[in-house]
Amino acid sequence: MGGAFLAAAVLARAGGRIGLPTIPLFILAGILLGPHTPGVVLVSDPHDLEMLSALGLVLLLFYLGLEFHLDDLKAGGRRMALAGATYLALNVGAGLGFGFALGWGTSEALVLAGVLGISSSAIVTKVLVDTGRLGNPETRPILGIIVVEDIFLALYLAALQPILSGADSLAAAVLDGAKAFGFLLLLALAARFGTKLVGRLMHTRDDELLVISFLGMAVFVAGVSEWFGVADAIGAFMVGLMLGSTSSGARIRTLVHPLRDAFGAIFFFAFGLSINPGDLPSVLWPVLLAVLLTFAMNVLAGLLAGRMYRFGRGPAANIATTLLARGEFALILATMAAGAGLDERLSPFIAGYVLLLAVLGPLAAGRAHWLARLLPRAERDSEEESGTAPPTEPVSLVKAGDAG
Repeated sequence: MGGAFLAAAVLARAGGRIGLPTIPLFILAGILLGPHTPGVVLVSDPHDLEMLSALGLVLLLFYLGLEFHLDDLKAGGRRMALAGATYLALNVGAGLGFGFALGWGTSEALVLAGVLGISSSAIVTKVLVDTGRLGNPETRPILGIIVVEDIFLALYLAALQPILSGADSLAAAVLDGAKAFGFLLLLALAARFGTKLVGRLMHTRDDELLVISFLGMAVFVAGVSEWFGVADAIGAFMVGLMLGSTSSGARIRTLVHPLRDAFGAIFFFAFGLSINPGDLPSVLWPVLLAVLLTFAMNVLAGLLAGRMYRFGRGPAANIATTLLARGEFALILATMAAGAGLDERLSPFIAGYVLLLAVLGPLAAGRAHWLARLLPRAERDSEEESGTAPPTEPVSLVKAGDAG
């Protein structure tokens, strides 16, 4: 485990010098030091890190819940919800069609719809910070799209769990789905109306007791969620949603941050351990086609969002490239698919797809002006050239994920 941490740290430090995000480097460390590559093998059996990896996944979604507020969606109004729904319709729809075109199976196509459809909020936030765009007007719709994606992810995972569990009949699948959504509804009601009670129970001035309390609550509810057929990560997300609105929410965010980073690194490292590089060539063309499809859908979504907000070509290109990266959510779906015994080609496909986009996404975002030159001229561009465009106000952000 110590070797895993050190290897991930060394690779991430080296990649950081040339501007690469950490997620693909953590995965690469697992691939290089796993049982499927020659040389040093730190962990011969990926299952040895299974519990630590699960904890990393739980903490990733718990932190996301802490950062997420329903008020963010209300404040954005209809345009933000419409931009998010448009982005999801284009990318999830394209992913579903792509999955069926591959012919790997219906369950596999549903997994691929989520993999191709949802951006990495961690990488998107890091891109906004690294490119200095937090104050840009297009940052509001970008964060709004992420918020809508988070809501969709919670519902999608809850709906997907009964399908992947392999119910014996339609009645059993419906029963499993009803049980999962019933428990999800119970968690949602607790997050909506139980915040004050939970806040009083959680309140303490002692950081040690607070860490033990929120960690115990997140992991316990995640375990109970699995019992009811809801993904453990979604149970943790709902706990984060509840605790984020309490008086201790800000302290919890600060205290859980290093835990999330440490065990999140183990989650990505463990996923890399399960990847056999020898399987990647067999899915090379599907991966490249999926990357091109995702780029095309993001450009279209960026153009449509730009028209909704009356942005010019530059902001539209920024939206398209900033949201391009895929990361933690795709790996969550890969973990679920592996546990359900789906097509073996899914894991290497998702690994190659995530690695490529996690690297290309930030690089493309830094060169969005190249894309802007190729986009069709928008109304805003004409107004700016004629000097009649109204001035844009800087964006005041409620939150910015890792930038906080």
